[in-house]
Amino acid sequence: MLNVVLIGYGAIGQAICRRLEGSALVKVTHVVVRQQRIAEVQAALGSQDIQAVAHVPRGTPLVLECAGHEALTAHVLNALENGTECAVVSVGALAEAGLPEKLAAAAHQGRTQVHLLAGAIGGIDAIAAARLAGLSDVTYTGRKPPLGWKGSAAETVVDLARLKTEALIFEGTAREAARLYPKNANVAATVSLAGLGLDATRVRLIADPAVTENIHEILVRGSFGDMQLTMRGKPLAENPKTSALTVLSALRFLTNRAASLTI
Repeated sequence: MLNVVLIGYGAIGQAICRRLEGSALVKVTHVVVRQQRIAEVQAALGSQDIQAVAHVPRGTPLVLECAGHEALTAHVLNALENGTECAVVSVGALAEAGLPEKLAAAAHQGRTQVHLLAGAIGGIDAIAAARLAGLSDVTYTGRKPPLGWKGSAAETVVDLARLKTEALIFEGTAREAARLYPKNANVAATVSLAGLGLDATRVRLIADPAVTENIHEILVRGSFGDMQLTMRGKPLAENPKTSALTVLSALRFLTNRAASLTI
């Protein structure tokens, strides 16, 4: 049985706890939340044998972060320094200058590892493998219906409510995309960190009234050949802003860490 501590109890954390209830391989022992939420979350956990706490307990073997970008500096760095293996869902946070190096240094100090999960996108294993032979071009295109960009920098570029044809709302590097569109940074950051890096990966973001889904497109070229990938992910039922595949990616990581045969 693999014991794991979750950081965060939002839509992703709740879905993971539900799906792991009764699992013979993985058990969630604690959920880390803000001090003022402990009583509320403990009540929500109900009969599940999980304790809500404000900090990662010392001696924890494995932590899964699913709380958002602030959790990396608030909890993950310290857990790594204490020797706890960590997995990160909020990969977009690594667009912050110096944070990948801080995570690597903390893991080195604690003689452990930090894992960046693929989340809502596929093909990350192929991109990371192809990088070993050399990549020449990696482009990520994110396409959403106009209202999917509401509340973002896109509102200063186009009139989202009146858009009749597709509009390119951003084109630049993955690091720039993460700065301007932080709520949409995870996929672009994950693709870039697997391949050419945040400053050499091109990102195009499109508002398209002809689509109803969030569409991810990746184009990769290198010594290995070419790869084109298009994904139309369905949202998590509990939170339409979160991809269902993000939860499944985290569950795959956890079960692989506990299973005898993995893929």
